[in-house]
Amino acid sequence: MANQIVPTPELLTYVRDVSLRDDDILRGLREETAQLPGGTAFQVLAEEGQLLALLVGLAGARTVLEIGTYTGYSTLCMARALPADGTVVTCDITDRWPAVGAEYWKRDGSDARIDLRVGEAADTMDGLLAERGPGSFDLAFIDADKANYGTYYEKALALTRPGGLVVIDNTLYFGRVVDPADDDADTTAIRELNAFLSRDDRVDLSLLPMADGITLARKR
Repeated sequence: MANQIVPTPELLTYVRDVSLRDDDILRGLREETAQLPGGTAFQVLAEEGQLLALLVGLAGARTVLEIGTYTGYSTLCMARALPADGTVVTCDITDRWPAVGAEYWKRDGSDARIDLRVGEAADTMDGLLAERGPGSFDLAFIDADKANYGTYYEKALALTRPGGLVVIDNTLYFGRVVDPADDDADTTAIRELNAFLSRDDRVDLSLLPMADGITLARKR
């Protein structure tokens, strides 16, 4: 059995060359985001956005919940993968950064499938539970403040239908999860969530060593 490869810059370039399906709108949003404070750290990689779109299609999703919009690159990728009557409900603490992506959503024609909610994510999710009821989303993507990941996961699981998918970003957290000396709140929260997920029998689970760690949890 082969061991995991080390994703060198040369190998990542090769992967993108042979698999990434890019265009001017996606590239433009990535490039504008990269110029913002923390832009390269907060934005999902292009290949991760493409994976999210693939997962939306595989799940046959019509309703997607996104926790953490930033400039909306992942939002756009998932909205594109939805049918014409599908919706991505995406939530962020501010409308400042999503306003950057909104121009690209409109240019792409995907804006009609995107519902931006501004406010505390946990409150937004509680509101969605009251508004739509449990099991009302086919797929949820969590990519927000790490200290609250446990809370977001529980609420996302309640909002996701049986057979639906919860996708969690940054679950390897820059590799800090394996550094015993790193005990900051964010790293600790990710470690605790990973440990909890490993024994959560409500889901089928896979942690992909891709990008900054992507966990897939399929609700049983």
